[in-house]
Amino acid sequence: MGEAISLPQQLQEQLLRLQQLQQTLQVVVSQRQQLELERSEVDRALSEIEKMTDDAVIFKSVGSLLIKSERKKVIDELRERRELVETRITVLTRQQTRAEERIKELQQIIQERLKPSSGN
Repeated sequence: MGEAISLPQQLQEQLLRLQQLQQTLQVVVSQRQQLELERSEVDRALSEIEKMTDDAVIFKSVGSLLIKSERKKVIDELRERRELVETRITVLTRQQTRAEERIKELQQIIQERLKPSSGN
């Protein structure tokens, strides 16, 4: 009959916290990747629209509709969208860095607590 190894409560809580931080990190990284893709799409759209003349006919997507719009207005909207996306990417990058640092610290603490004590 084998004995189950029982971890101290504090260590169990730290392991649970480590798992939660790793899941949070995955979510943050995924959101940042999605925003970077969106930024790339906005940049591509801006690049194409800026090549057009002021009198070019431009349509923008609004829900499931395409609506005729003014070039300048679309450029302004895209620049505003890019600025918002950039801000969110910056915030997520900071969150990612903090999560990575906390994960590293917690991993070190857990590893130290799992080391056998030499005073047996």
